[in-house]
Amino acid sequence: MDTSSFLSYLVSQPTYHEQIAHIEHIRSHEARFAELEKPLLPELEDCLKNHNFLPLYTHQAEAVNHALNGKNVIVVTPSASGKSLCYNIPTLQTILTSPEGRALYLFPTKALAQDQLRALRENFCPDLFKGDDFATFDGDTPASERGDIRKNARIILSNPDMLHIGILPNHQQWSRFLRSLKYVVIDEAHTYRGVFGSHLAGVLRRLRRLCQLYGAAPQFILCSATIANPRELAEELTGLPFEVVDNDGAPHGGKDFVFWNPPLIDDGKTARRSANSEATNIFAELLEQNIRTLTFANTRRLTELIYTYTRDKLGAIKPALAKRIKPYRAGYLAEDRRQIERDLFSGKLLGVVATNALELGIDIGDLDATILTGYPGSIASTWQQAGRSGRGKQQSLSFLIGRDGPLDQYFMRHPDFFFQKNFENALVNPENPYILRAHLLCAAWEMPLTETDERYFGKALAKERDELTARGVLKERRGKWFLSASISYPAQDINIRSTSGENYSLIDTSTGALLETVESGIAFFQIHPGAVYLHQGETYLITKLDLATHTAYCNPAQTNYYTQTKELTDLHILSTLRTKETKHVKVYLGEVEVTTSVLGYKRKAQFTDENLGEEALELPPYTFQTMALWFDLPERTIARINSEQLDFAGALHAAEHAAIGILPLFALCDRNDIGGVSTVFHSDTGKPQIFIHDGHPGGVGIAEKGFELIEQLWQVTLETIKECPCQEGCPSCIQSPKCGNNNKPLDKKAARILLEGLLAK
Repeated sequence: MDTSSFLSYLVSQPTYHEQIAHIEHIRSHEARFAELEKPLLPELEDCLKNHNFLPLYTHQAEAVNHALNGKNVIVVTPSASGKSLCYNIPTLQTILTSPEGRALYLFPTKALAQDQLRALRENFCPDLFKGDDFATFDGDTPASERGDIRKNARIILSNPDMLHIGILPNHQQWSRFLRSLKYVVIDEAHTYRGVFGSHLAGVLRRLRRLCQLYGAAPQFILCSATIANPRELAEELTGLPFEVVDNDGAPHGGKDFVFWNPPLIDDGKTARRSANSEATNIFAELLEQNIRTLTFANTRRLTELIYTYTRDKLGAIKPALAKRIKPYRAGYLAEDRRQIERDLFSGKLLGVVATNALELGIDIGDLDATILTGYPGSIASTWQQAGRSGRGKQQSLSFLIGRDGPLDQYFMRHPDFFFQKNFENALVNPENPYILRAHLLCAAWEMPLTETDERYFGKALAKERDELTARGVLKERRGKWFLSASISYPAQDINIRSTSGENYSLIDTSTGALLETVESGIAFFQIHPGAVYLHQGETYLITKLDLATHTAYCNPAQTNYYTQTKELTDLHILSTLRTKETKHVKVYLGEVEVTTSVLGYKRKAQFTDENLGEEALELPPYTFQTMALWFDLPERTIARINSEQLDFAGALHAAEHAAIGILPLFALCDRNDIGGVSTVFHSDTGKPQIFIHDGHPGGVGIAEKGFELIEQLWQVTLETIKECPCQEGCPSCIQSPKCGNNNKPLDKKAARILLEGLLAK
């Protein structure tokens, strides 16, 4: 692709208004190779040569060497660097040498497992293996085939959900497989963070415990995008020591990475043109020039909106092109997603708008360009998404479009911070009490708990086991803890991708069809009565939400607005776990109880965001316990804000919003994973306070990371507020799209003074 010509063309268009904030010219680099310490079996080596997999890149050789020497390995290299050979070679070498040997490959999605199954069969059958030596085992596997797969498959490709709910609770049926298990492979390990990663840690500890029962001790090989703490993540997930391989030797084509900032559209410099419309325009221009493009959006709703806008735009000028694009996101039925993947791979589709569901390594063919509609929430995800174009040696193009948000605008003004910064930490919390208790119940179902299980579940085992015993769900007999007779098959009631319990079903009342499922933790915010919901580009109006059956009902509808909830959040301190002194104030870390009430919703015009009206809602409050950090405020700074007759409450509120917006710079999390409360008087402390808390029950480490890096967080938050060109505050600095108080009160000047006071020498 001639990236410079396309960029020159964009700049020449009448819609261009200095949107290019930065272009990073990423140079191509050649491959670097290395030799293995021990020779492979001749037949395996010949097969690898025939498929042009040899010689091995430096990172591939290093990973294979560690694995064949009995070490657990995590490989951390960019997209399209050949990470699958890092686990396929040692696995295939081992099971060819030991015919009874077995391996379990875990992928975060069924699509990835199917993609890797296809690659295994294409590359290693029939030369080395029979077709049924490799098989997927997931929720889509027919019951009639499952027995043969357990008996015959030498490599089973699955996902953590099936391991949790289908394999481990039925381990007696899997005894032969578990007894011979040599390798456990976990691909896309960076996706296992937060709640999902903490659940996976519990699942893997249960797996190791049962393998020990059958006399096995499998090695683990993990592959990940680049993160700051690969060894820590691997060891937290598995409870085992690891070697890190991060010396990428793969060749990579050059890339022009464009930071594209929508222009300001008002005199007060408080609003920018919509990132969605900018993405639509660039996407349409690329498609018109027959450039294969993948556009990412951060939410399901925006995925549908950008697809709809682009389809309509192309339909008016090139109707044939409008039929060659599709939306892609979680929630669609599996067969719909597979068809879109096949059409994109084959070239039938020229472009797709997707959530991060297509960020992972599914082979969708060669793409020339990627568009990221807003910062995805982490540097790791940004590179993963951008890396979906140029998966070879050709030149490619990527756009990061800045949204109205502190993080996006910080990068637009500080591109060097992005391109030179170390990656974020991926955070998990295996000792989250809600998650650990769930897996202790599952473990007790699989085999009674004993004191020796501390080797798997850690020092928190005794406390949480005793809590479950006190509740009567565990019974102790002769030093063993059994599941109560009142509990049946606990795994089926535990969603390992959430701490919020059962999902909601969304039913189209015009047809009676199930459209999709929605996680219960976000149901009140997305499928409340009166909500506008998008599905595959079509608009639906939610007519009823049945809390008892976890079902929402909707009708197809044509609307010129979208909906946004209004919430009220209250916070109560349960315990203070850690404190530390900064230059002027004390900072605290502790357990809190958060209560959020959805009070109503606003109807906002689709293109102008004009408020068209508000409606009240009567929904039960959502209460959970989690971790939070909070800090005191300098008396001298409070006095100055009051003496200048600025809004002290507005200072707290603005600083809270901006700090929450910036915290994902330091922790691998999404803005929606974090919440906050600010008040001029908190009843638990008797003084003004700003709280920042994990958005998930029990916490997943975000508040702890913020506590550790609090002064860096204050510093970058201050820079964000000072450098924003607006006068009174805007979405790029102190306003929050999630604010339940309509972003009132806010005082930008007072927030700046407050942060300067916290950091003053």
